[in-house]
Amino acid sequence: MSAKQIHGVRITDGVVKPEWIDYNGHMNVAYYLLAFDLSGDELWREFGITDEYVHTTNNSTFAVECHITYQRELKEGEPYCITSQVLAYDEKRIHFFQRMYHAEDKYLAATAEWMNLHVDLESRRVTAWPVDILKSIGEWASQQQAGDYPGEAGKRMRVQKPLYALTASDRS
Repeated sequence: MSAKQIHGVRITDGVVKPEWIDYNGHMNVAYYLLAFDLSGDELWREFGITDEYVHTTNNSTFAVECHITYQRELKEGEPYCITSQVLAYDEKRIHFFQRMYHAEDKYLAATAEWMNLHVDLESRRVTAWPVDILKSIGEWASQQQAGDYPGEAGKRMRVQKPLYALTASDRS
């Protein structure tokens, strides 16, 4: 039996907290988002987007879209790790992907796909990355291990054989 592979650059390690457990006895969906978001903050620090950066430049990032998939349960006290992978970026945006694994058993527990914009906090408008941040993102992306594009990225939700489905013509 081959070892399970962890994809992406490992950014965060944690343990599922008791207050994150829901009435089903596993990690609640809201806390997956929290763990992914906090890990995203760690990734930003690697790019140079720190609290100091936000305060001195009055620039930050806004998440404009996030899609989470839940693959397997995590339970109280179980260790997890989160990896990141830059899928694309341009002068003002970054599209990145995260995977949450059970840190010991190495199974994929969840994924998160994000689109973030670089924003001027005064005007509340999208603005270009500073040269040093853009360079840092590029260097980080070029160092990540080449791999397959995540199968969960860009997925569309749908019911395969619905008993009912709202169609575009129903929206008018």
